[in-house]
Amino acid sequence: MASFSTSARVLPVLSLHPKRNLSIITSSPSSVHFSNTHLHSLKIRHKSLGLSSFEPGGFVVCSASNNYFSVDEQMKEKQSSEEPYEVKNSMWNWRGYSIRYQYSGSTGPALVLVHGFGANSDHWRKNIMVLAKSHRVYSIDLIGYGYSDKPNPRDFFDKPFYTFETWASQLNDFCKDVVKDQAFFICNSIGGLVGLQAAVMEPEICRGMILLNISLRMLHIKKQPWYGRPLIRSFQNLLRNTAAGKLFYKMVATSESVRNILCQCYNDTSQVTEELVEKILQPGLEPGAADVFLEFICYSGGPLPEELLPQVKCPVLIAWGDKDPWEPIELGRAYGNFDSVEDFIVLPNVGHCPQVSLYLSLSSACLHTLSYLHTCRCYDQVAIFFPL
Repeated sequence: MASFSTSARVLPVLSLHPKRNLSIITSSPSSVHFSNTHLHSLKIRHKSLGLSSFEPGGFVVCSASNNYFSVDEQMKEKQSSEEPYEVKNSMWNWRGYSIRYQYSGSTGPALVLVHGFGANSDHWRKNIMVLAKSHRVYSIDLIGYGYSDKPNPRDFFDKPFYTFETWASQLNDFCKDVVKDQAFFICNSIGGLVGLQAAVMEPEICRGMILLNISLRMLHIKKQPWYGRPLIRSFQNLLRNTAAGKLFYKMVATSESVRNILCQCYNDTSQVTEELVEKILQPGLEPGAADVFLEFICYSGGPLPEELLPQVKCPVLIAWGDKDPWEPIELGRAYGNFDSVEDFIVLPNVGHCPQVSLYLSLSSACLHTLSYLHTCRCYDQVAIFFPL
């Protein structure tokens, strides 16, 4: 029987199944301090083994260790010995379009961070430097967003351009041309559908995936009653083909509106800083941004998560903020039942964008194990920082 090593004794991996054997037994504040951020301590216990929940990177789901870590001592040591990593900006030419991306770190597995609707790679600004301590980290602006080019959707006539297939092709080509390696995807909101679609289209590229509050796509045409579909199409036509759409966007693309939207979707409104508002707003004032915005909110076709998850070959971890007002966790829990999903983790008191509310980190052991799960289907480690 296959096995693998951790810092503790070696155990047969096929006897450890996360969906059957892992359970949360307590949730309590910890005195741990990391990068000026306090943490919550979530204790995880295997039903047949005493398993720890922390290593020096943060919260750990563990299936092959029987020791508890001294969190305070190890975190202090880690904090004193590591300096922030520089995050660099660059441009990549994709099919004649300029694509902005950010990167940091020079060793370890490759991570590609994929933002959600209306956001950009700056949405991961708090995470890149932390992840870069042990990984090669890339954060990309999907075409049409951030400081990537924004081709006019009307230039493609009746063929939709801003689709999950387009963005998935961009993500896969980015891994081949820039990362030059297989990668783990960490995706938020609609970025989760981009990651899933990319993994379906070219399964040899994605080694594993973490989905943070993936979009349920509740406005998808398949999720609307038959009698409401003509009304939806009429409303989409109004936005796309009349001045009403541009007027609507003009009302949305203001500091006040962006701040209100962010306060709605973040449970912790203290995270809605002026810096964050500007990071989201400024790319939205670029030429062409309004057309992309209107095109996507009128995009009610394409794949659903429940259609893509059964096709994915790589292991998937889903984490969900339980205070998300847009993507209710009660509906999201059903995704944890798919065979490709190794675990569904609830993030307490977190809204739609955990990467802003949380300082997210994945240990090297976690990422290697996500790849290992492709054949063994056993779970090792995931680390997530919980700020108070």
